[in-house]
Amino acid sequence: MRLPRGTILVVASHNPGKVREIKALLGPHGIEPVSAGEFGLPEPEETGATFAANAQLKARAAADGGHHPALADDSGLWVNALDGAPGIYSARWAGPTKDFSIAMARLEKELREKKAGDLSAKFVCALALAMPQGECRIFEGEVHGKLVFPPRGTQGFGYDPIFIADGESLTFGEMEPHRKHAMSHRARAFEKLLHSGAFAESL
Repeated sequence: MRLPRGTILVVASHNPGKVREIKALLGPHGIEPVSAGEFGLPEPEETGATFAANAQLKARAAADGGHHPALADDSGLWVNALDGAPGIYSARWAGPTKDFSIAMARLEKELREKKAGDLSAKFVCALALAMPQGECRIFEGEVHGKLVFPPRGTQGFGYDPIFIADGESLTFGEMEPHRKHAMSHRARAFEKLLHSGAFAESL
């Protein structure tokens, strides 16, 4: 599977923050990312039990529905003291309006109720690259760190304002996007994708 420059790639997401990050990561490779929303494709129900299964489900639906190669990302926050929650339900914790202030408040409440002293966590990302009616490949990345409350910063999206990566002092919400992109779970999964030879070399 190799996508030449100029290939239209359906980004199987309706999350503008996620689409923006993926477009930034794909920028140097001559690929033309278009969101599933721009194609008018519905969001499939995420019935998988893992990040990889949900990414594959979304990529397959977007590739077959959009008749172009598709890239899907399923990612979320894994909190050790909560036995991996919110995990694959990370977006669902934000409710139908995708309000992550609700999700972050719930997370803080559950940790407080558990009297959890362990605030270690990781972001996990599974990327699935699918061809219409064809091959689908999975690439996974993680970044480990800890949680901090109250939320800090207005950059990024999702749980970024409460996550500090190991060795850093700023939350992902406080970091400039280029710094986050250099170390994030999504960047690490992308690195594996790029090393697979799926895209033309960057300029």
